[in-house]
Amino acid sequence: MSVSIVIPVKNEGKHLRACLDGWNSQTIPVEEIVVIDSGSTDNTLEIARSFSNVTVIEIAGCEFNHGATRNQAIKAATGEFVMMTVGDARPTDDKVLEKMLACFTDESVAGVCGLQVVPHDHDKNPVEWFRPQSKPTSQRFQFTEEGEYDELPPDEKHRVTGWDDVVAMYRRRVIQNEIPYREITYGEDIQWAQEAYRAGYALVYCPAARVYHYHFEDAVITFKRTITVSCLRYRMFGELPECPPIAMPVLRTAKALFQERGLSAKKRFRWLKHNIQNQLALRSAVKRFRAAVRQGDNAVQDLQQQYSGKQFKVAENQV
Repeated sequence: MSVSIVIPVKNEGKHLRACLDGWNSQTIPVEEIVVIDSGSTDNTLEIARSFSNVTVIEIAGCEFNHGATRNQAIKAATGEFVMMTVGDARPTDDKVLEKMLACFTDESVAGVCGLQVVPHDHDKNPVEWFRPQSKPTSQRFQFTEEGEYDELPPDEKHRVTGWDDVVAMYRRRVIQNEIPYREITYGEDIQWAQEAYRAGYALVYCPAARVYHYHFEDAVITFKRTITVSCLRYRMFGELPECPPIAMPVLRTAKALFQERGLSAKKRFRWLKHNIQNQLALRSAVKRFRAAVRQGDNAVQDLQQQYSGKQFKVAENQV
């Protein structure tokens, strides 16, 4: 079974070498990596071209689209399976591809999704560090009856469609010839998963296949991301987020920070303040979103436009 890896990038010079080294160190040999760059101005292209198994595709920054750009890269891939990731993620071990391929147990499995986790690095939010609570177990979902997936309640639909292109593998004939990504501004991976379910395919979640991936978020970013994600889930699943509590999350945050012996008191209090501000921003964003829902779809669309700068587009058959 051959695997092609597709990585959309822009100005990932700081992370790309570790990313490519990680995929080239897998127990499953990687003969082909397609890097599609949308206007990097740092040393991203130089790093990509230093690897003999990397094919570079260059597009203008204004041409980038989460769905269409990935489709373009997939057309250049030749492997039986296509692994989607991003330039600032790297595999946590050398068996990520092996674990994911093992989940393609029959032809009805169209894709396998792994898990992104945060390493225990002191420049990253300690509250988000990966702390596994149980042994990872793969889950397979499939809906063979027409309309079965769409009849699920919103929270269940959301649960089985938590697809993530930071670490997802696809059967190439399906994603290239049958169910390509839609040309949308956000959530191309989740929408692909919905269409795969509606076509009767099975999807597998394999939490043992992990990549390290982290983006720092302050209160402003948290607010904007929460608005965007809430709009996505509302339109795709009909899910309306509940206004989150403050007290318990703050207590759990404090407990996690003060149990980490490697942190100084100064860092503990700095990260505590940071996470409390993010919790307040999240709560504020949910309140703002729920208020927009009460005002109607136009208000939701205006809110999305205000905080992301992009109109949210979905296919006509979406909720």
